[in-house]
This record gives sequence, structure tokens and C-alpha cells, in this order.
Amino acid sequence: MRVLIIEDEIPAQRLLVDLLNSMKRDIEIAGCLGSVRESVKWFKQNSHPEIVLLDIQLSDGVSFDIMKEVNIESLIIFVTAYDEYAIRAFKVNSLDYLLKPVEVHELEEAFQKYDNYGLKFIQTKNLDTNYEELISVIKNSLPGYRKRFLIRSNESWFQVPVEEIAYFYSLQKITFAVTFKKREYPVDFSLENLKEQLDPDVFFKINRQFIVNLNAISRVHSWFQGKLVLEINPSPMEKPVVGKDKVAAFKRWMDR
Repeated sequence: MRVLIIEDEIPAQRLLVDLLNSMKRDIEIAGCLGSVRESVKWFKQNSHPEIVLLDIQLSDGVSFDIMKEVNIESLIIFVTAYDEYAIRAFKVNSLDYLLKPVEVHELEEAFQKYDNYGLKFIQTKNLDTNYEELISVIKNSLPGYRKRFLIRSNESWFQVPVEEIAYFYSLQKITFAVTFKKREYPVDFSLENLKEQLDPDVFFKINRQFIVNLNAISRVHSWFQGKLVLEINPSPMEKPVVGKDKVAAFKRWMDR
């Protein structure tokens, strides 16, 4: 059985790969894709697998953008963090939907549905779905900002809520999240990408190395050349300096 994973978050991709590899089935992972654009290209150039594990929100749109461009000849198992999408997902010929973080027994149950109903389901697929309407509704209801991060530790996975993170920093092209409890985890996003995902009322990108949580700042000091230096808890190894070009915006942010 060939399975394609379409998921834009690298940790979630890895988790699905690990779960598939742990199942007692003959599974070939056809690929791991992260965007609408590359998924459309893949489906046009490759034979379609039996099953697609499909996230709803992707890096450049929503998964229904793919279906608008190509007729996917696979059965779809939606994998999403957003329960409100579930009913709509079933209306577009999905075999099942799973809420993140996915457990192996849930994935096995979804595959069991394929064993029981797969061929019959394919023969009765509805090709009249209004994808334009679905795309519009879902894009308008997407949650505004990230609420948690899925973190890998050795062979296990766990979630870290955003409100527990004091700051993010970048070192040698790797981004780390540091919690108020002084725990540090690598995350698979650049600071620029994180800036778009985080609530701007709570987080501020002070320079190329740091994004700080407002609640982590205990004091702000003037520094040379019109810059500012922050006291944040827990203390980072590098000084968290607010660049001169960001000082005015930073002060407005602090004074809201």
C-alpha cells in the first residue's frame, strides 16, 4: 500500500512517518509534501497512492486548493488540529479525519476502514463538491495564531503551549524555543516564519536573533547608539538587544 503525506510542519511529518513505520502493514511512503503547489505538481506527475494523509492548512493555502486543480484518485484521511473542519472534511470524500497529535491506534482504525470499505468508497465518490465555496469558508475561519508546538524528544513527541515560551532565538541557522521553566527545544521554523505565526500582541522580533514574549521582559535599559537591551527571564547567553530601527515600534508595543 502506498501512502502520501501532505503536511507543512516538519515535526508533524516525522510523527506520521514514525507511526506508519510502526504499523504492522506493508506500507510504502510515496513522499512527504508541504505545500499546495508541490502537491499539485506531484499528483500530475505520479501515479496516485491508495491513501493520502492530508493536513487542511498548508504553507501556501488549504488542501482543497489541491482538489480544485487535480482529481485525486486516492482515499483521503484528513489530519488536522482543528475540530471544526471535520464535518466539511467528510463532505469532500474523505475516508476519515484524525485530530493532532495522532495516535497509532487512531491511524490503524482509519486504515481498517480502507480495508473494509476502500473499493466501495472509491466507486461512490462525489465529484460535484464546490471547492471554491469550501476554500472561501475555511480560509475565513482559520485560527489567527499558533497555539502550540509539537516537539520531538528521542522517540517520543509532546506539545508545548505557546504561552509557556519565553523567547525564541536563532543560532547557526537553527531556531530554539526557550520556556519560562528554562527548557530549550529546537523548532523547524525560521524566526521570520515564526513572526507570522505568533500573536503580535504577545511576541516581538527585536532583532535577527530573538523573538521575545512580553511576559518574559522584566526591565528595559538604554544602550549605546540608540539601542535598547532587555532583561528577560530566563536569561539568554547573548544580550537581547533591540535594534535601533526597531526601538520606536518596540516602545509602542510595550505601551499598548
